[in-house]
Amino acid sequence: MEFFHNAKAVRLKNNHNKYLHADEDEETVSQDRNGSSKNNRWTVEFVTNTVDDSITIIRLKSCYNKYLTASNHPFLLGMTGRKVLQTVPPRLDSSVEWEPVRDGNQVKLRTRYGQWLRANGGVPPWRNSVTHDVPHRSATKEWVLWDVDVVDIVVQSPGPQPTAPQYPPQERLDSFTSTESSSPSANWAISPSFSVHESSDSSPAAKIEEGRAIYYHVVSDDFGEMDENAQGFCINFKGNDVNELTRKLEEETGLKNITVCTRSPLNGNLYPLRLQLPPNNVTMKVVVVQNSGSEDE
Repeated sequence: MEFFHNAKAVRLKNNHNKYLHADEDEETVSQDRNGSSKNNRWTVEFVTNTVDDSITIIRLKSCYNKYLTASNHPFLLGMTGRKVLQTVPPRLDSSVEWEPVRDGNQVKLRTRYGQWLRANGGVPPWRNSVTHDVPHRSATKEWVLWDVDVVDIVVQSPGPQPTAPQYPPQERLDSFTSTESSSPSANWAISPSFSVHESSDSSPAAKIEEGRAIYYHVVSDDFGEMDENAQGFCINFKGNDVNELTRKLEEETGLKNITVCTRSPLNGNLYPLRLQLPPNNVTMKVVVVQNSGSEDE
C-alpha cells in the first residue's frame, strides 16, 4: 500500500477535518483538530507473516506505546459500532491488525473481520468518537475515509560502497531522531507537503522542493504558552505573502482564524507577522496562535 510506503509515523485525518487521537487516559481513542499534537502521531509497524504477501497489514502504535485495537466492546448498547481502544495485548493478534484499502486519494482501514475504522459525527455521544463498523447509510460511508499524512520516513541506511560504479544506495531520513543538533529541523517533523528527492550529491533533507521551509508550533492563546515537549511540524511554502502563508497553515492544521507570529530573540515575546516574509527563501520558525473561540467542536 503506497500510502504507508517507507512510513515510520503517520497522522490520520478524517472527513470531519480531525485527526485520530490517542487520549491521555492511555486507553480510549477520539478525534482532535490539533494537527501538531503528539497524541495524533501513530507509529507504523508492518506485519510480515501474512498468508498473502500481496496484502499489506499494519499495526498502529500511539505515543503511549499502545496499539490501535478493534475491541469487541459495544460503543452503545443496541448499536452495531464497537469501541476502538489503545491496548497492549499479551499476544499481538488480529485485533491490532489493520488492512489499508485505497479509495481514490484516501484510504480505509479494515479489520481482519471486515469492519472499518470509522470517525463518527453528529451529536454527543457520537461526536468525536471512533468505532469500527460497517456503515450502511450513504451519509456515514465517508466517515471511514482517511487522509494519510506521513510525518516520519525510514529508508535503508547506506551500506559499504562497492569499488565498481553503481547508483548511490538509499539513505536514511529520520526527522524525529536526528542527532544533528545544529540542524534547523531538529525535533521538528517533516510535513507531507514536502516532496522528498534523494540524490548522490546532497544530504537527505536538502532541496526538498522549491520554496522555503517554515517550521511551526501551534499554541492556543495569545500569550504564546507552549508545551516544550510538543512536536513541531514543517511545511514548504512558496512566496513572500503573509496572508498566503496564513491560508496555507490553516489548511495544514485544520484551524480557522489563526495569527502567524514570530518569537523575538530578545525577550521571547510573540509578534504577528504583518509585512512580507524575508527574501531569498530563508528558513523560518513561526508560531501559529489559535485565537480564542475560533475552533469549533
